[in-house]
Amino acid sequence: MTKTTSAVQAFVGSYDRDVLTAPDLEQAALTMSSSQPFKELLLVLIRCGAFDEALGQEFAAANAIEGLAACRRLRSCLGGSLGSFVGLLSELLSAFDAEAGQAWSAFAKRVCQSELGETKLMSLLKRSADGEFFSALAEELVANDPHAIYPTSSYRSGSAYVVSTDDDQNIEAVMNSSTFTSVKVVENSLDPSETTLSDLYAAHGRCVALVDRNVEEYYGTQLEQYFAHHGIKLDKLVYRAMEVDKGIHTVERMLGDFKRLGVSRNEPVLIAGGGVLADTGGLACSLYHRNTPYVMLSTSIVAGIDAGPSPRTCCDGFGYKNLFGAYHAPVVSITDRFFFKSLHGGWLRHGIAEIIKMATVKDLELFCDLEKAGEALIETRFGTLDCDPNGEIGALSQKILAAALRSYVEAEYGNLYETHQCRPHAYGHTWSPGFEIASGLLHGHAMSIGMGFGAYLSYREEWIAEDEMHRIMKLISSFGLSLWHDIVLDEEIVWEAQVKIVQKRGGNLVAPLPKGAIGQCGYLNDLTRGELKAAIADYQAICNTYPRKGWGVEALCSDVGLEDPSTIAHRVSLESAPAEVEEVLV
Repeated sequence: MTKTTSAVQAFVGSYDRDVLTAPDLEQAALTMSSSQPFKELLLVLIRCGAFDEALGQEFAAANAIEGLAACRRLRSCLGGSLGSFVGLLSELLSAFDAEAGQAWSAFAKRVCQSELGETKLMSLLKRSADGEFFSALAEELVANDPHAIYPTSSYRSGSAYVVSTDDDQNIEAVMNSSTFTSVKVVENSLDPSETTLSDLYAAHGRCVALVDRNVEEYYGTQLEQYFAHHGIKLDKLVYRAMEVDKGIHTVERMLGDFKRLGVSRNEPVLIAGGGVLADTGGLACSLYHRNTPYVMLSTSIVAGIDAGPSPRTCCDGFGYKNLFGAYHAPVVSITDRFFFKSLHGGWLRHGIAEIIKMATVKDLELFCDLEKAGEALIETRFGTLDCDPNGEIGALSQKILAAALRSYVEAEYGNLYETHQCRPHAYGHTWSPGFEIASGLLHGHAMSIGMGFGAYLSYREEWIAEDEMHRIMKLISSFGLSLWHDIVLDEEIVWEAQVKIVQKRGGNLVAPLPKGAIGQCGYLNDLTRGELKAAIADYQAICNTYPRKGWGVEALCSDVGLEDPSTIAHRVSLESAPAEVEEVLV
């Protein structure tokens, strides 16, 4: 069987470049579709095994991972538009040959800006000189591979195995679902010369965007100019996205806006913002048409390396964090450090906690890089402020972000539906959900207390050495993150947090802790109320030896300009007024 990458490379060397510049677009498309190399490539793409690990390894071996997502989507291209097809084809070819990619990209732009762009690819193919061949292919696919001819989503696939008794009174079924996503670290994503976003929306002709109000203040005009430059209509919905807005009322408002704007089931919504908007906007997309794709443009560190690519969309309810939710990963997640230059220093610390989390239980090299970078990450806003973005701190910042993303995705996507609780990325999140709101702490500071306490528990269990415990605590403290808050002395709150997390984790505590060494993970499952109380007392004594006695810098929501959830939580319920939103049509 011909490898997919070999077929792509063969096509790159055989297509007629003059066809792409012909003035008659329709005739050019018909000529293209009648060529033997095109037909051979099309058949390989349809049958490429889009969800197979082997395909990913094949593209990695060819050093062409940038074209893998386009290849996977082209599996279901026959039911889509010509504009979408040639746009994806140009992305695929660019990964193998830059010159060919540019030629096809220019052709794709012409097609998308014409009426021909909306023509169904199969309709065009049936009108070509090989129309009978393509008609027969369509009939075959209806019977054998409906995802390839009439897809609802080019990002998902499903199958099932069913057995039943002779009288059909008992039926047993196994259902399988596959999906894929792309996670990218992009520099200056709103620069018109950077086409990652425009490539996603050109074929649709518009972009419906949920935008955090703070993002709108700093980057709203740039966002408008970006899409205007590429000739793409922008329907912009600006939402306030603070922790207190993370309720079902916000999700309901988003659903209403999607309906009013007529968002299609295969049209990806753009979410531009931080963790709260990622959670609520992603949940709204999961509910709308039961499965509407979305693209996450992360503008904060928390979103960029955690909430943005996460498949866990959610909102709060009935006094519980993240009580309502769905597993619905973005089809593309973009992390761009250049958004960080406008962030308050307190937001940087809050986000760095998520990186420390992955480093401590998953990646020793990342842990060492954080130690090396130190406070410079905050001072330079990850190499984007008062420094050379291409200098040492810029390169180290990019490495840290990329490693944090890779570590997170490896841990998260292997357990997409959270069907088991051996989840290293839950480090620091066992007791902190119980005291985060009541204390008014930023999420990063609440979880850093959980991480510090977890490091102590790991030492107490003799899972790590004392110097390793202090190395973890020193890293947390060095970034001004919290190791301690007096709310941890409230025995009822902390114990109730443990009771709730056991309920959430299927009846087990399963607290992830560093075990064996920094960069490795184990799970603590037994901790009585008395043991928990004694451990907190011992941990407080250790924290007292640290700068600020373990208290964090700008640790509270109110310190960074947010409303204090500890004083207003009682006002936020299912009956709360909708989150503020304004619509901007560009």
